[in-house]
Amino acid sequence: MSSVLRPATGDKYRTAGKYRPVSSHLAIAPPVSVVIPAMNEAENLPYVFKTLPDWIHEVVLVDGNSTDNTVEVARELWPEVKVVEQRGKGKGDALITGFEACSGDIIVMVDADGSADGQEIVSYVSALVSGADFAKGSRFANGGGTDDMTFIRKLGNRVLCAVVNRKFGARYTDLCYGYNAFWRHCLDKIDLDCTGFEVETLMNIRVVKAGLKVQEIPSHEYLRIHGTSNLRAVRDGLRVLRVILKERSNRRDLRRRAGRSPLLDSVRGEVS
Repeated sequence: MSSVLRPATGDKYRTAGKYRPVSSHLAIAPPVSVVIPAMNEAENLPYVFKTLPDWIHEVVLVDGNSTDNTVEVARELWPEVKVVEQRGKGKGDALITGFEACSGDIIVMVDADGSADGQEIVSYVSALVSGADFAKGSRFANGGGTDDMTFIRKLGNRVLCAVVNRKFGARYTDLCYGYNAFWRHCLDKIDLDCTGFEVETLMNIRVVKAGLKVQEIPSHEYLRIHGTSNLRAVRDGLRVLRVILKERSNRRDLRRRAGRSPLLDSVRGEVS
């Protein structure tokens, strides 16, 4: 089993040099919480938990009112798992519920369908310990890949990614991917308010708007092992586009308000 060294409290790790990038043999990192939203994923959880590093601080399973034995399987596989009931129905609801239940300094988002390799968490945590605020998984960065995207979905992802890069000044190679990790303090700056799966896109946009340091991590997405996906290319693409347009509109409103000083407003009032 890997050894883990953590500080008692505080977040002075990067400046004080208490931590170094993580390796698969020796993990020197802050406490890491892994959030897994799951609904009827009992058959997939053994594959998910099998790849999780044994040095992580906690696993938070967000149960979306499963009708199978998802919760029982999770507790059998990881006896210390923290199970919380999802509020709402969408993936955004599930993740927000899970984030609130985390006690670690670093939070990692992992899907419950077996498409993500938990061993990649090492790379995400290393990026954060080395100075990034948000470690964003990318299937299209050099070294990444996907077994689970049709041509239409790839094209849509590329177009939407280009729009976000142009409108928000990002440099993403992937937009709609749910394997990410970040320091807990990021949640205070991005104020998540999205209930559906578009929450992933919203996070990617808001970390850029907040001026946080983002590092992409090459990641390989595998096929869902059991069950069927609820993703629909056209429908979901339109939902993502709506999020992008809304955030762009909000950004323009903020700039407009920032450009109006109280003194200028008072002068305008006197003139009128």
